Amino acid sequence: MLEKLQRVEPYVTYGYPSLKNVRELIYKKGYAKIHKQRVPLTQTDNNLIEEAMGKFSIICIDDIASIGKHFKQGASFLWPFALNKPEVGLKGVKALYKEGGDTGNREDKINELISKMN
Repeated sequence: MLEKLQRVEPYVTYGYPSLKNVRELIYKKGYAKIHKQRVPLTQTDNNLIEEAMGKFSIICIDDIASIGKHFKQGASFLWPFALNKPEVGLKGVKALYKEGGDTGNREDKINELISKMN
């Protein structure tokens, strides 16, 4: 996984989001793949989550946020998040974050950007 991130680092930004931000993203923007359909998690009965993910001990939305060792299965259960463009926060500089740009690893600073985009 690290090799893949290093290849796309000049084009994307990433980091280590807080559990609070992950929960907020799932509740506000989360969609699940249930029976090959896109289902908003805000309207999903936890029984559907348990049916699809119970074998991994994931039975509700909060379990998805703190998924742990079954990350790969949880990630394939979720649709990618559609985030808003931040009104402020990106500089438009195509350089790595650690060099004053917008791309690459922001570590825990990703939380500030997520808050602006959610």
